[in-house]
This record gives sequence, structure tokens and C-alpha cells, in this order.
Amino acid sequence: MTSDSAVAEPAPARRLLALIVPALAVGVASALVLLGVSLLAEELQDVLWKTLPDALSVGRFSSLWMIVMLTVTGLVTGLVVRAVPGRAGPDPATMGLVDPPLPPHVVPGLLLVTVLALAGGVSLGPENPITAANIALAAWAGQRLAPDAPGRLWLGLAAAGTVGALFGTPVAAALILTESLASTPGPGALWDKLFGPLAAGAAGSLTMSLAEHPSFDLALPAYTHAGWGDLLSAVVIASAGAVLGLAAVYVFPLMHRCFRALRHPVLALTLGGLALGLLGALGGHLTLFKGLDEVKTIAADPDGWSAAEFGTMAVVKTAALVIAATCGFRGGRIFPAVFSGVALGLCAHALVDAVPVALAVTCAVLGVLLAVTRQGWLSLFTAAVLAGDTALLPVLCVALLPGWLLVTGRPLMQLREDGTAMR
Repeated sequence: MTSDSAVAEPAPARRLLALIVPALAVGVASALVLLGVSLLAEELQDVLWKTLPDALSVGRFSSLWMIVMLTVTGLVTGLVVRAVPGRAGPDPATMGLVDPPLPPHVVPGLLLVTVLALAGGVSLGPENPITAANIALAAWAGQRLAPDAPGRLWLGLAAAGTVGALFGTPVAAALILTESLASTPGPGALWDKLFGPLAAGAAGSLTMSLAEHPSFDLALPAYTHAGWGDLLSAVVIASAGAVLGLAAVYVFPLMHRCFRALRHPVLALTLGGLALGLLGALGGHLTLFKGLDEVKTIAADPDGWSAAEFGTMAVVKTAALVIAATCGFRGGRIFPAVFSGVALGLCAHALVDAVPVALAVTCAVLGVLLAVTRQGWLSLFTAAVLAGDTALLPVLCVALLPGWLLVTGRPLMQLREDGTAMR
């Protein structure tokens, strides 16, 4: 019996070792796709928001330019969606972060409209479409290079590589996939299932770190120690964030129904772009774009705006997220949700300055992300890395509990094909 165990024991290790090369390859490729799309979007953004308005002697972020630019972005995106093969993928309101592979011919159009949305100021991040594109490409290549490998292997590797590149760490990828992989049938323990995705996530994050040095750290004032009053503040702020996120979740199918009633992607996206431009004029230019750079701007000056202004930013950004995701723009919801949470947290600090900035910001982000993503580990991780302070972790874990009670069992910010909300 001992000898049989000794003979059988190396099998899992050999199986996992065989994953290293494809995992590293998929992780690096996923990061390069993200990097390429990001660089193209940044170049186009400079043209649209700097070169062009300067040439026309128009204020770069004047209300008029924001309205015109977002409307034109919607019009052009609608024309591209109508023209490209596969209509740039399914209705984005029906897609999650990690979905089954799309047909390869959809990928070019999907990446093109993603670049347009990122550059044009649409309040969506790159995570959903880039992950979908990388999954499609990995599945297509995997079927040809290793036809005997299970299809779910390439899905997990591409998703992990992309998420690792987005967050600059493989930990985010592992946390996102843990919930789904834990119930996935297959040999081995959970860490056996995470081995390949973790390698892909590490390759993706290292590739992106070497090229771009991404950072989520907002350089918030240090949080020294927890007090009893902080626990109450954390629970209240996280719950408020969850309520704001849930408001967006419940409005989501209603807005989608309105845009779907137009029955034409060009019209829906043009009107959606116009609505986004009007919201930008209301909330200011910091409420445009995916929000990663803008959130660092407002976090760097917690006293630079009033509580009402921070609150307006939070509500406007949340509304822009809902409109952008329901009218047909391709993009993810994590980055704009983070902006909404940071603005809400800064609003709480401005209302009660005794509440530490780091505590208010991280708890608000935690609550909003819980409602929008329904990913507990991702929400906790993202909130924690924004402050980069381990002293906040116990407080965040306490704040997570009432936040999760508010969101669990509620509809998701994702729709079925018939337009009804998923649960």
C-alpha cells in the first residue's frame, strides 16, 4: 500500500508542471493585448481631449466639448458595432467578467469599440471586453495547439492572465477564480485547480508591471489603529456604499429596457453618449473615463471639494456607469465603481472629519463593489490595496458582513437574454 501511494503521488505534480508553459504564454499574451489596447486608447484620448479642442480653441473639458465628444463617441461606436462582424459581441449588459469563449471573428470589432469607449470618456473600464477577447483568443489557439486539453483550461488561464495584468498582481486573479473553481469538477485540491491560473496571473501581472508599473495605492493618510467608533463608521459607510451600488443594480434593467426599445444600436449609443455628456457636464470632467487616474486626483486632495461635490461625483459616476453599460458601450464596471466608492468615502469624511480618510474610502469602495460585482474576495482585496495598510483589514472584514447581508440574494448587474436581471 505504501509503495502504491509512492508511485501514484508524483502524478498530480507532473500534471501541474505541464501547465506552466501554456500558463505563462497565455498570461504574457493577455497582458500584451491589454497593454496594446490601453496605449492605443491613450493616444486617441490625447487627440480627442487635447489636440482637437486646442486646435478648435475650445476648452478641453468645457461642458460643450464633453457633450459633443461623448455624443460623437456614441455615434461612431454605434456605426462600428453595426458594421463589424459579429456586432462586436453580445449585448454587454448580458456579459459578466468571465464568460464562455466568443467566436474569434468577433474579437477585432470588440477591441476596436473598447478603444473608442476608453478614449472617448465613457465611464467603463477595460476589464470585461479585454477578458472576453483574451478568452476567445486563448481558446482558439488552445484548440489548435492542444486539442485534447479541456476548454475550461484556456478560459481560466486567459481570465487569470488578464485580471493579473489589470490589477498588477496575481492575487486578484486567484481570488476572483476561487469561488468558481471551488465548485468546478476535476481532479485535485483547490490549489491544484488554481496552479495554472496563478501562473498565468503572475505572468500577466509581471508583464504589465515591467511595462507600465500600475498601482492602485491612493497614498491615503496612514490609518494608525482601530477604535470602537471606527467600527460603527465602517459599518455605516460600507452599508451606504452597498445601497448606492444596489440602486444602480435595480435601475440597470429598467435603463436597458429603455435603450433596447429604440431597436437600433446607432441610435441607442448616440443617445447614450449624449446622456453621458450631460452627466459629465453636471459632475465635472473627473467623472468621465474609466476612473483610475481620476480617482487618484480626488484622493490626493480630500479637502479640495465639499461633501456635496463629492456626493454629486459619486451619484453622477454611478449613473454614468449604468447608462454606459445598458446603452451598448463595451466595457467593465469595476473601475468606475471604485471611483464611485472613493467619492462616496470622501463625502463621508467631509461630512464627519473625525472619520479617517483611509477608513471612509476603503469601506465605501467595499460596499459599492459588493453590490456591483457580487465578488466578496475581489471587493475586499480592492478596498485593501487602495490604502495599502494592513491595519485596515480587520475593520474591513467587519464592514463586509453587513454589506454582504444587504447584497446577497439581490439581482446582479447582469441581464439574461430576455432583459431580466440575473440572481
